[in-house]
Amino acid sequence: MKVLIADDHALFRDRLSIQLEKINPEFIILQASNFNQALKFTETDKAIELIVMDLDMPNMNWPEALNELKAQAPKAKFVVISAGDDAATIRQSLELGVSGFISKRSEPEILHKALQLVLDGGTYLPPSVLQPASNTIIQDRRTAGTAKTLTFRQNQVLNLVAQGLSNKQIAYEIGVSEATVKLHINALLRSVGATNRTQAVIMAQKMGII
Repeated sequence: MKVLIADDHALFRDRLSIQLEKINPEFIILQASNFNQALKFTETDKAIELIVMDLDMPNMNWPEALNELKAQAPKAKFVVISAGDDAATIRQSLELGVSGFISKRSEPEILHKALQLVLDGGTYLPPSVLQPASNTIIQDRRTAGTAKTLTFRQNQVLNLVAQGLSNKQIAYEIGVSEATVKLHINALLRSVGATNRTQAVIMAQKMGII
């Protein structure tokens, strides 16, 4: 697997490379120090499957850069590792389709487990994004009645999705097939008006469901 690390600090890129090599010594790791370099890699190398990127880098604003990287590498998983880990930034990046957001202040063990979770098909959500502000809940509960009520099983699946579990892991946890899990996820996406798993978690939080 080819992995692209995009960060403007060389020492951090090297430390992150070491963590990734611990997960799989056969990873081919590429490094970029700014968004322009990252885009050159994704433009010319379509074999990149994981992009781990900082948000605070030169050349571009990060939402624009993330969208361009996703357009050039639509099959790659994206993980953000950033010092700017306020809830609004985390939610915005998740809405743009990243598979995980990891604070640079995280302990190495947390970093390792979060990256492994994403590689296994899950989504890593930091604790702060799972604790929405009370004002947001109060405001959005006024419109929560427009959402369909989730069944017990859909609610159970939603909470496991919020914990970052993959479909396979959820199937094991609740004792059903992976195909059944997919059906439940599709149903809950329709119920909360979301188009993907991370957006479903964010919408459910705003509605006060979780």
